[in-house]
Amino acid sequence: MENTCLACAQCNAAKGPNVAGYDPETGILTPLFNPRVDDWTEHFRWQEGFLAGQTQVGRATIDVLRINDSDCVEQRQELIEAGLFPPAPDQGSAADEH
Repeated sequence: MENTCLACAQCNAAKGPNVAGYDPETGILTPLFNPRVDDWTEHFRWQEGFLAGQTQVGRATIDVLRINDSDCVEQRQELIEAGLFPPAPDQGSAADEH
């Protein structure tokens, strides 16, 4: 199973068969973030529990996967307050966390 990547059920359902989405800032159809070839830190940055897209790829991915759904942001805020978020850099991409 080399064509798999860990994702929460919510992100997996939101992504579906999509490999691209529209950047909400520019309206341009853009490929989604590919964790096998893209550098996470180039496309995303954390602002407390909110994930900000730094590029068209980042913004389109956040939009399609609904990463900043209010429940997800609230849960991340609680994890921040508990000292459990964001994960250490060697624990994988922070995009895996909801």
